[in-house]
Amino acid sequence: MIEWFAWLQVAVAALAGIVALSFALRSRGPNDYTLGAALLVGLLLLAQIIIGLIAPSMGNVPTGSLVEFWMYLVTAAIMVPAAMVWALLERTVMANVVLGFLGATIAVMVSRMHQIWFINLG
Repeated sequence: MIEWFAWLQVAVAALAGIVALSFALRSRGPNDYTLGAALLVGLLLLAQIIIGLIAPSMGNVPTGSLVEFWMYLVTAAIMVPAAMVWALLERTVMANVVLGFLGATIAVMVSRMHQIWFINLG
């Protein structure tokens, strides 16, 4: 895991959640902005998967449980397409609420992955 990239992911996910919830508060359904923001979060998670595969072989090993890190990462990566499918099928305000909570959840999960990788002492 690359520290600055983790914080970038947290910021983008939180911003994506705020954007989606702001559209929901204005009683609007999902659109290119909310789905595009969720897609960006998903692409960043895909990049994190690649980084997570390469980093340990380059000497950047986690201080916490690698299994726990991967469970968070795989779960987060599965949540994004699931929420996007929901938003595409249910084109209502609630879809933006789901996308908003997705952004908040991914931000928390990535910050936890950061803790597992950098802060835990085994």
